[in-house]
Amino acid sequence: MRLLYSILIRMFSGLVTLAGLLGNKKASKWSNGRKNQWYNLKSSGNDKWLWMHVSSLGEFEQGLPVLENLKTSFPQYKILLTFFSPSGYEMKKDLELVDKVAYLPSDTVINAKRLLRNFNIKAAFFVKYEFWYNYIKVLNDNDIPLYYISVLLRDGQYFFKFYGYWFRKHLKMVRHFFVQNDNTALLLKKIGIDCVTVTGDTRFDRVYDIAHQTVRFPNIETFIGNRKCIIAGSSWPSDEELLFPFIAKMPDDYCMIIAPHDVSLSHVSQIEKGIENCQLYTELNPDNHSKVLIINVIGVLSKIYRYARFAYIGGGFYTSIHNIQEAVVYDCPVVFGPKHEKFVEAVELKRLGGAFAVNNAEEFNDVFEHLISDDGFCEKASQVCHDYVAKKIGATDKIITLLENELK
Repeated sequence: MRLLYSILIRMFSGLVTLAGLLGNKKASKWSNGRKNQWYNLKSSGNDKWLWMHVSSLGEFEQGLPVLENLKTSFPQYKILLTFFSPSGYEMKKDLELVDKVAYLPSDTVINAKRLLRNFNIKAAFFVKYEFWYNYIKVLNDNDIPLYYISVLLRDGQYFFKFYGYWFRKHLKMVRHFFVQNDNTALLLKKIGIDCVTVTGDTRFDRVYDIAHQTVRFPNIETFIGNRKCIIAGSSWPSDEELLFPFIAKMPDDYCMIIAPHDVSLSHVSQIEKGIENCQLYTELNPDNHSKVLIINVIGVLSKIYRYARFAYIGGGFYTSIHNIQEAVVYDCPVVFGPKHEKFVEAVELKRLGGAFAVNNAEEFNDVFEHLISDDGFCEKASQVCHDYVAKKIGATDKIITLLENELK
């Protein structure tokens, strides 16, 4: 099975390289970034290292609270941070918090052994879904403890199928799982894994920290003025098709900020064509109280949800919704599309009344109009979000407390 898995990994790497040669920009960055990977991952001498691996930017944000605490709690170690995705690596390759940022070499036994030869790794931390079985095996063979952070598993995953024995065997090589909920803990225990602690999602600690930073956007505040603001975050074209008709009839005492998932010039131009009265963030004249402000840069959205009365989270009519935690941490009710079932916080907040799922334009308009016209309804939803976040923070402290006894 290991031979077949390794062959498939090599085939995947080859296909990504081919896609890059054929013009796929993301694939090209993925393969080109790994061409000189061992120069970046050259031998580090006798230093002792802690290694955290994340898939992309979202998982990095999830692991960041733990990363920051590892840095302060265990200063005797250097820290290696690896990314699978170019979008995460490109954004964080110059991160000063850690001692080395690199791409994760493809998951082969040879690469895993070479990485451990080059770095005297004392413990490894993989975030959420990063199950790389050759790395898991080689870490285990070298008695290096591996911890999984903010793991979230579901009944139907291959680990729990009749053909999942080989994969389950690797899960038993993990020193400890820090999981998001009781169901994940139960699933692991059903397959004989007891080294599990339900800590919750470390992403809540991250967004909570962001929300309590003193960050202001005076130009945006002037743009909003005395109006109430709706923020549409990480929107896709399928979301914007719902937003455009609503904007045309939006009450005068409201404005909207749209932060699209794709901030390319071509996509932003399409949004501008769909709205009569709008302006771009990079060209913002705060005294021009247009109905809509388009955020055409990245890195702003998580900090401006503080200005929203309620928010629409995009992606639910495409593949899946984007992060809702960044909004609800500001006590902000959220609305999203039907593809949200994989996100525990979305399902739970919908049940509690702090979030609202819509399946079509009619439901979209009904929810928006209800949140606008009924102050009590909106305030109740806001309180639900506040109480929910208050119960969710603290996962990082639980993880660090356990590690203090193991990483001395």
